[in-house]
Amino acid sequence: MQLLPYHFIILAVIIFSIGLIGVLSRKNIFIVLMSVELMLNAANLAIIAFSRMNADMSGHILVLFVIAIAAAEVSVGLALVIAMYRLREEINIDLFTRLRG
Repeated sequence: MQLLPYHFIILAVIIFSIGLIGVLSRKNIFIVLMSVELMLNAANLAIIAFSRMNADMSGHILVLFVIAIAAAEVSVGLALVIAMYRLREEINIDLFTRLRG
């Protein structure tokens, strides 16, 4: 059986859905960050699938840029989490809503 591009699109939708459920249902900031990364990886998989379907290499280059930006996003997010933990000694999403005032 040959894997067709729509198989990868279905897999990307499933992975994105798992990440979305993790973002919406969890309160732990680490799990939320990991779920966001899962969603980014699902988007990368969809971009690669469409790129291969159209026989174009520009999608691969775009995915490399997205991976680099995601690495920077994770480092900034982790720095914020560490700063919040040092300030409040707990890690919870509700801490970020208390910072608005």
